[in-house]
Amino acid sequence: MTKKLVLCDCLGSQSLDGDAISAATGMACSKVYAGLCMDQIEQAAKEIEGGDVIIACQQERQTFEDLAAELDADIAGFVDLRDRAGWGEGTATAKMAALAAEAAMPAEAGKSVDIISEGTILIIGGDAALRAAEDLCNTMAVTVLLPDAANIPFDRRFDCVVGAVQQINGALGGFRIKFNTLQQPNPGGRGEMQLGAAQTGVVSDCDIVLDLSGNPAPIPAPEKREGYVRAEPGHAPSVAKAVLEASQLIGTFEKPLYVRLEASLCAHSRAEKPACSNCLNVCPTGAITSAGEHVAIDPMVCAGCGSCASVCPSGAISYDAPSIDVLFRRLNILATTYRKAGGKEARLLVHDSAHGREMIALSARFGRGLPADVIPFEIDALSSFGHAEMLAALACGFTHVDVLLSPTAERDVIENQTALANAITGKTGTAMIEPADPDALSEVLYGAEVDPITCDPILPIGTRRQVARLAAKTLQPDTDMIDLPEGAPYGAIIVDTEACTLCLACASLCPSGALGDNSDLPQLRFQEDACLQCGLCANVCPEKAIQLKPQLDVSDQAFTQQILNEEKPFPCVECGALFGVKSTVERISAQLAGKHDMFATSGTAKMIQMCENCRIQAQFHSTDNPFQGGERPRVRTTEDYFSKRKDH
Repeated sequence: MTKKLVLCDCLGSQSLDGDAISAATGMACSKVYAGLCMDQIEQAAKEIEGGDVIIACQQERQTFEDLAAELDADIAGFVDLRDRAGWGEGTATAKMAALAAEAAMPAEAGKSVDIISEGTILIIGGDAALRAAEDLCNTMAVTVLLPDAANIPFDRRFDCVVGAVQQINGALGGFRIKFNTLQQPNPGGRGEMQLGAAQTGVVSDCDIVLDLSGNPAPIPAPEKREGYVRAEPGHAPSVAKAVLEASQLIGTFEKPLYVRLEASLCAHSRAEKPACSNCLNVCPTGAITSAGEHVAIDPMVCAGCGSCASVCPSGAISYDAPSIDVLFRRLNILATTYRKAGGKEARLLVHDSAHGREMIALSARFGRGLPADVIPFEIDALSSFGHAEMLAALACGFTHVDVLLSPTAERDVIENQTALANAITGKTGTAMIEPADPDALSEVLYGAEVDPITCDPILPIGTRRQVARLAAKTLQPDTDMIDLPEGAPYGAIIVDTEACTLCLACASLCPSGALGDNSDLPQLRFQEDACLQCGLCANVCPEKAIQLKPQLDVSDQAFTQQILNEEKPFPCVECGALFGVKSTVERISAQLAGKHDMFATSGTAKMIQMCENCRIQAQFHSTDNPFQGGERPRVRTTEDYFSKRKDH
C-alpha cells in the first residue's frame, strides 16, 4: 500500500505544493489543511483511520500519537516540512519532496538488550550525600560512601561506609566498584560509632552511582555513562536534579546496541605485535579494550558516539543503529528526489537529533530558517558520519556537506574525517560549522561561499571502503593517485629492497591479506586495495625495511598484486631443487662455513647449501650423527635358551 502524506500549512504560514511533492515521490498527498491539530482534528482522525499515513508535522507529534491510540490505529511516520523547509527562504518544494521521500523509507528496527536495575545505589560524598540518602532510602537500597568518620549518622534506614573509590567499571544495572580502603562502622555500644579494620581491594556491585563528592569523576566521559549521576555538592539545584534523576533509574530499560564488531576483520595486533589502535584512541567512554589480536567492546558502557566506526580502517566495527546501508540509502533518496523535483545544487546539513534539531527549529521560527537548497540530514551520532559518508553524499549529487557541531560531539574525530574527505576530493567539499545561536546558523548558510562539487551521481552500495573508493574515482575522474594525510586508512608500503631479506614475517601476519608471498619463488607481493595502513608490517619487520605511504590509488592497478621485492632462489647442491633466497644462503655460508663448530668441515658446511630433504639425509648418514645409536643387539631365539641349558 502506498503511504499517504498528510499536509498542513500551519495556519497558512508556509506554502505547500501537494501535486509537485506527489509527482516527485510517488506518494499520495492529502489536501492542504490549515489547522490539523486544532479545529481540523476530526479530519486528522479520518486521515489516520485511513491507514499508512505520514503526517507532515513534528511539533504536534504527541497530539497525533494520542489521537491514533484512541482510534486504535497506527501512524506510519512523521516528517517536519515546516521548520526544515517551509519556514525558510526561497522555493522549497524540491526539498520538501526529498524530505517526504526519506520519511517514507521503511524503518529499520534497532537492536537492544534489556537492563534491569533494582535500585541498589551507591552515593559518594559528605553532607550532600547524606541528605540525598535520606530522600532516597525509602524507595532504594542506599549505601553512602563517606570520606571520613566525622559525619556517620545513627539513621539505620541506609548503610554508611568510610573509604575511597579506586575504580568504577560497568554501567546502569551492572556497576562494579573497587575501593582503596573500606571501613564499616560498628553500630553497637554507646557514643560515636567505631570503625572496623580498614580493608583494601574490596569489590562490590550496585545498579546506580550518585557522585556528590565534588571530586573529579573516576570514569572517562562521565556524562555519557548511563547510571552514573554526578552533581556539584555545593549547588543545591544540581543536587536536587541529580537525586530526582537517580530515583527514576529503577526498573527494566532498553539499552541500544550501537555498534557491531566483526572480530575476524580487526587489525588490532598479530603475534603480540601492535597494529591498529584507532578505535581505542578515540573511544571517549573506555568501552573498547584490547583482547589479544582484536578489540572487545562493552555494549553496556558504549554511549553510541560512533567514533570507532568512523576511524576503523577494516570495517571490523560498524555503526548499527541504524546500519550503514540505511544511511547510504537515505542519502541517495534525498539527492535523487530533490533532482527529480527540479532542485539544483543541493547542500547537505548534517546535524544531531538534539542540539541540531533545536537550532534549526529556532532559526525557522524566529529567524530566516534554512536556505531552500540546504537539506537537513538528522543522525543520532555526529561522529559516526565519517569520511566515507561525506564522500558518499558528494558522489550522490550534493555539492557541499556541512556538519553542524554540537557541544557534546567528538570534535577531533569529525575534524580528522573532514580533512580526510577534503584530501580525497581535492576540494573543500566538507566543512564543520559551529554557530553560536540560530541566527548565526542562518548567516553561515546564507552567506556561505562554497566551491561546488559536481559529478555524475552514483548509487552508494557496499562497504564504507568500497563506497569511499568509488566516490573518489567519481569525484576525481582524471586522477589515478591521490596523496593523503598521515594516518589515512588507504595507502601503499615502501620496501627497502637492500635491507629486506624476504623473511616474509610481514606477509605471514598481515591482517588484511594485502601482503603475500609466492610459493614457487622468493617474492613479496602487495595488493594496495586491501592495505589498511595498520602498521603491523613495519612493526614486525626485523630489518625495519618497511615504511607506510598514505595514498589512494583509484585505478584498477590497486586491485592487482605487485612485486615489491624478489630474489633468485638457491639451487640445492645435492638435488638441484630450488629453496630459500640465494643471497641469504650465500651470506649465511660466508658467516658460518669454517667459522662455527657445527660447520667446521667442508662436509658439514655443505649442508647449509642443501634443501631440507637433502640436509636430513646427509645428517642421518654422517659418521657423527648425534641421533645415531650403537649397533642393535641380535634378537635372541629359543635355540639360544636351549644352548644355555646344555652349558649348565
